[in-house]
Amino acid sequence: MEMRKLGQTELRIAPLVLGGNVFGWNTDRDTTFAILDAFLDAGFNAVDSADVYNRYAPGLVGGESETLIGDWMKDRGNRDQVIVVTKGGLPMGEGLEGLGRDYLPRACEASLKRLQTDHIDVYMSHRADPDTPIQETLEAFQGLIDAGKIRHAGASNYTPDELSGALAAAGGGCARYEVVQPLYNLAQRQAYEGALEQLCTEQGLGVITYYALAAGFLTGKYRQEADLEGASRGGVVAKLLNPTGLALLEALDDVAGRHAATPAQVSLAWLMARSSVTAPIASVTNLQQLKDILASARLELSADDMAALEGVSIG
Repeated sequence: MEMRKLGQTELRIAPLVLGGNVFGWNTDRDTTFAILDAFLDAGFNAVDSADVYNRYAPGLVGGESETLIGDWMKDRGNRDQVIVVTKGGLPMGEGLEGLGRDYLPRACEASLKRLQTDHIDVYMSHRADPDTPIQETLEAFQGLIDAGKIRHAGASNYTPDELSGALAAAGGGCARYEVVQPLYNLAQRQAYEGALEQLCTEQGLGVITYYALAAGFLTGKYRQEADLEGASRGGVVAKLLNPTGLALLEALDDVAGRHAATPAQVSLAWLMARSSVTAPIASVTNLQQLKDILASARLELSADDMAALEGVSIG
């Protein structure tokens, strides 16, 4: 298994990160454990989560994903084999949100408790906090690093300007964001390509992209509105069901056919082939889906394949 250096950190991760956003929501304890077991057994090593997963789902309060990952690592005794990435800052209850010096350390402590570990490998701002000066946020991150509670700081959903400002503020007691987590996939390219991608490349940042399969659209299982019935993220997919999106699915089908692969495998392999991307994040709800996406790490796309896909990408 190829291991890729995560930016300028000492961490090395496999070219695919397992998304924990479905754990405790679309997967129960036994299924979650089985997926995590198979992922690690196949040679992959990085798992992504957030404290807020899955607060937005009916009947859930947040923390379910981290709790299951923590239970699994404790049960298997494999903490030293897993690169844990998680995020904080989004609302977790009354007065429990933001990236200020008072709340961020408490959010981290709560994640550590759920994960049943003494450190988090990459702890990320889930999004920028307009109500807190960036220096205050980065000082709080540095305090967590100095205390050994996190190894590295990172940022998710930052704009180029927000990230540039954070990088400029680093140093002198302020942590540096070493890992970035942007929304990026074949169907949704505009938020990352351009200024943000250039900044990540120039600054040598690790990049792990989320929504790698566009909420399932790039698996090819959604071809018409009737296919969306019962889909947990059908609203996201519905916006992509247009002539351009369907043309992209046709291109995926063509490339997949040439490689005896699936559209999901091709979509992930495209991300892995982007020079600025360390690894995409993808989530699954069963072992068959996991087997499918893991095969993407062995798929090599040609220059013609890349051009064919990018020629019809939604942008």
